[in-house]
Amino acid sequence: MPSWRVTDARGIAPDVMSTGSLDDLAGERVVSETAEEVADAVASWIAAQARRACGDHGSFSIALSGGSTPRLLNAMLAGPEWRGRIDWTCWNVYFADERACPPDDPASNYHFARATLLSRVPIDPGRVHRMPAEREDLDAAAAEYSHLLATSLAAEGDRAPRLDVILLGLGENGHTASLFPGTPALEVTDRWATRGLADYEPFDRITLTFPTINAAAAVGFMVTGAAKHEALAATARGDVPASRVRPTDGTLAWFLDAAAAAG
Repeated sequence: MPSWRVTDARGIAPDVMSTGSLDDLAGERVVSETAEEVADAVASWIAAQARRACGDHGSFSIALSGGSTPRLLNAMLAGPEWRGRIDWTCWNVYFADERACPPDDPASNYHFARATLLSRVPIDPGRVHRMPAEREDLDAAAAEYSHLLATSLAAEGDRAPRLDVILLGLGENGHTASLFPGTPALEVTDRWATRGLADYEPFDRITLTFPTINAAAAVGFMVTGAAKHEALAATARGDVPASRVRPTDGTLAWFLDAAAAAG
């Protein structure tokens, strides 16, 4: 039997979710009717994970992703419904990937996160750890971020550092973070961040590696729109990089809208 359960944002299993091609997706599927409802479900999930982590070890570490999908989520978290209900003082913010551009460039994931969330909530800027992907030597910048992860997060022995939450998106070609099909970053197992290579501009990236992603306590994918259905199906079949996201000692959740789930 599959390990997931299919629900909408309220925990109800709607008939619309009889999408057999997604039956082999690892983890839990939480399906909402609209992208706005997906954002609300993810906000609830993040808030719950943050409460658990802050209560358990006094801090909450989260790696954010870029792209257009988190825009609604960030607006919701920074809005009146959620901003006052979250203890931002225990947050430590990292990034799942970054594009090779200055931090004030509109293409920068850090710039996006700062404009839509980080500048609008009371997070200590010293607890925000951006990837320095504007550096000329991206290999050295990735090694520096790998060291930061190793020294600022808990880890056992030589295992990967453990983030409380990693929030991911899914590209139409099945990439996640900046782990693109057919690129060397897919095979990196001895570093926690590495140089990535995209198939669209800006091509050069820094990305978390699969060992880091799979060491997280919780990983959540946000996927919306019918255009993502084929990538979801390919992920379920094990054909694309996102298929390799399988937390070893953590949970995996897919937050989908009905269009992405039904195709």
